[in-house]
Amino acid sequence: MLQYSSLLNDHLIKVYQVDLTYLSISVSLHILLNIIAISAKKVLFIIADGIPADVIENATIPNIKKIEKIGKYKRAYVGGDIDTYTETVTISAPGYMNLLTGTWGNKHNVSDNEVENPNYNYKNIFRLLKEQQSDKKIGIFSTWTDNRVKLIGEGLSNAGNITFDYKFDGYELDLINYPHDPVDLYIRHIDDRVANETSKCIKNYAPDLSWVYLQYTDDMGHFYGDSEELNQAIFYLDQQIGQIYEAIEYRMKYHKEDWLIIITTDHGRDPVTGKDHGEQSQRERTTWIVTNNQETNTYFQDFVPAVIDIFPTMARFMNLKIPIESARELDGVPLIGKVSLVNPVLSLYGDSLTITWKALDNTGNITVWLSTTNLFKNGLKDNYKLIGIVPIEKQVAIFNIEEYPSKFYKIVLEGQYNMVNKWIFSL
Repeated sequence: MLQYSSLLNDHLIKVYQVDLTYLSISVSLHILLNIIAISAKKVLFIIADGIPADVIENATIPNIKKIEKIGKYKRAYVGGDIDTYTETVTISAPGYMNLLTGTWGNKHNVSDNEVENPNYNYKNIFRLLKEQQSDKKIGIFSTWTDNRVKLIGEGLSNAGNITFDYKFDGYELDLINYPHDPVDLYIRHIDDRVANETSKCIKNYAPDLSWVYLQYTDDMGHFYGDSEELNQAIFYLDQQIGQIYEAIEYRMKYHKEDWLIIITTDHGRDPVTGKDHGEQSQRERTTWIVTNNQETNTYFQDFVPAVIDIFPTMARFMNLKIPIESARELDGVPLIGKVSLVNPVLSLYGDSLTITWKALDNTGNITVWLSTTNLFKNGLKDNYKLIGIVPIEKQVAIFNIEEYPSKFYKIVLEGQYNMVNKWIFSL
């Protein structure tokens, strides 16, 4: 009997252990699923066309303010660096492409609203996501089809042959539901449609990455300049954004998703009347960024960010790895997470190349790369040479580059948390 009892106890212990194992697996799986659900990352960015920073700052915008209160607001800029190779016209399509690719116009090659010959070698954020995570869903909500067909290049092999899972656009072509009128009231109705479709799609399907474009504010700016009509258009915009944000709040509450929201504009307006834009006046260049993210970094807080910084911010939030060839071309800096350095400056005197930068984190070194070619714009790889490794806290380095004779140099500074690039042309 004692032997039987012992055997029975052993058996019970083994069964109990097995049950504990299954229980442990079950609990672990439940926890894992909850973690996955909570950490499902979604991104939505809104371009509210043609609103100067000074105007948005004085507008009645309770819904945008609600998002700002959760996260941050900051003035930003468009237009590249004045009188340099990056200077980019301050109009709509180039502004969109700055955001989409994280590069200025000298790279993406969009210089007007005709979008005649965009350079798709500088990958947009939708392509980057689809190439790395093809199961992720992307959405676009817009007045124009050009945003999808020309800027993103949907379905084009040289643009990555991507397809939007959810697309609501082209309403300006629907003359029955949206007959065109002299004061563009139909654009306001189209924006209402865009907001409605966005909120429904987000609530029901929650694309992983979405672009919303709202146009009416720019039309009122062109018609009336700095005016009550523009202020009223911004009030309508705020209501539309509030509707979209309600859908996001629903997803966060009931689906435990982690959403990054970025609202910005593509350009400011002229300083005299507010009716025009396209030049490099301070008001035309000055834009703004509103985000719900509370963990913006030192760069966002202490410097003036640019529209090009939105691309790497979204990529970092979604844990996307930017291929090294594309990373070396990126003009933007992430607005979240750690950043090693910003603001590289190059000076070339004969064979002496002086490089300075601003260190935001003194961890590690800066690896300095040099190329005398610009083959990337043609879809090829540039041949980078390692010319030095320098402690990041030095914030300056001088190199003799006589063994690399050229009229053109691309310099990449690679830190632990980010890299920056700069071009210089010799005389």
